[in-house]
Amino acid sequence: MEHLLHYVWKYKLYSLSGLVTTKGLPVSVIDPGIQNTDAGPDFFNAKIKIGETMWAGNVEIHSKASDWFLHRHHKDKAYDSVILHLAGTVDTDVCRTNGEAIPQVQLTIPLAVRKNIDWLIHRDIPIPCLYSIRDIERIHISSWMSALLCERLERKTKDILLLMEQYNNDWNEVFYIILTRCFGFGLNNDAFEQLAKSLPLHAVYKQRSSCLQIEAMLFGQAGMLEEDETCCYYRQLQQEYKFLQHKYGLKPLTDGAVFKSLRVRPVNFPHIKIAQLAAVWHHCDTLFSAILNEDDMQQIKNLFSIPASAYWDTHYHFKHASPAKKKAPGNGALTIILINAVAPMLFAYGQKNRQDAYCERALRFLETIPPEKNHITAIYCRAGIQVCNAGDSQALIQLKKEYCDRKKCLHCRIGFRLLKRVNP
Repeated sequence: MEHLLHYVWKYKLYSLSGLVTTKGLPVSVIDPGIQNTDAGPDFFNAKIKIGETMWAGNVEIHSKASDWFLHRHHKDKAYDSVILHLAGTVDTDVCRTNGEAIPQVQLTIPLAVRKNIDWLIHRDIPIPCLYSIRDIERIHISSWMSALLCERLERKTKDILLLMEQYNNDWNEVFYIILTRCFGFGLNNDAFEQLAKSLPLHAVYKQRSSCLQIEAMLFGQAGMLEEDETCCYYRQLQQEYKFLQHKYGLKPLTDGAVFKSLRVRPVNFPHIKIAQLAAVWHHCDTLFSAILNEDDMQQIKNLFSIPASAYWDTHYHFKHASPAKKKAPGNGALTIILINAVAPMLFAYGQKNRQDAYCERALRFLETIPPEKNHITAIYCRAGIQVCNAGDSQALIQLKKEYCDRKKCLHCRIGFRLLKRVNP
């Protein structure tokens, strides 16, 4: 109830001509104030005319007026600045710490808003408004999607900056972790991230002249070199890993079972992805610097378009041969890397260093890359939302995960537009 009263007050969804205090004085809202999500009154710096007097100060909102005393605001000087108290039910007068009465208004939630809230939030379907989105003008959808894209990049930036704290502000190490996670391609993301965290980048750097040694460290840390195989390549990997494990004091992941291959296409088997990752680091050990210095997206793609070593031309797995074919990341894989590693890292770097050019480049890349095709984008496409590029698909993923799944319709601009309708 209280959060809905906040919403109605913030967006002026009440009857603008019907506000009066419990003492019968007319109330005109010049500015509802700035919503406060921390301790203290709910809205700061409101401007309100009560009767013939103009007031500037704070506003507090409760479901019931008696909550003022339940929360002990009458003993807290921080609430002496409240110029208006709003309540869904006024069951008592309220006062400041000196006993002075505070003007009160019983705030009524309009019936149409109540109906629309029930229709949006309490319907037992994943996206209640899905087929009403067509009723909203395209300009509002477009504006909201732009904001959602920035929200998603800012959320990813927070994750990146947390890693930066853990890894001594080393951009190269953090990019190595983010990139390795991307090579999990969804199902194995967490396993690949664990792999990167178990193998420091400095060890990869020192062995960068040998693709075999980088492969040995990655496969060994992944727990994939524990079997007794007669294959010459496999035995070479085992020998190299034994030496490098001792050299760098490496502790492998528990076992290779953490990496999943069930219902994964052979081209995306974790063995292939690890071999491709090794080839990328063997080919270019200054990846993040190269990305920062490159404005051409195709040139960045080329940095990752490196085929795995020759053994993998005829294998998808140590135990399974395949028709001869170079195993380089395909266009779909490169798109995922650009969306989930390159663009977020550029955006985070730009924000951290206050260099807007990198943030703008990240956004430009996402607006140039084809959109992701998944169940989330398919849902919104059916509702009539155009998904033209990766920026759009990332915005819709943000919408689904952070608003629809959490039933945060009150915080969604689509929800706001629908709440204002007369009929649900």
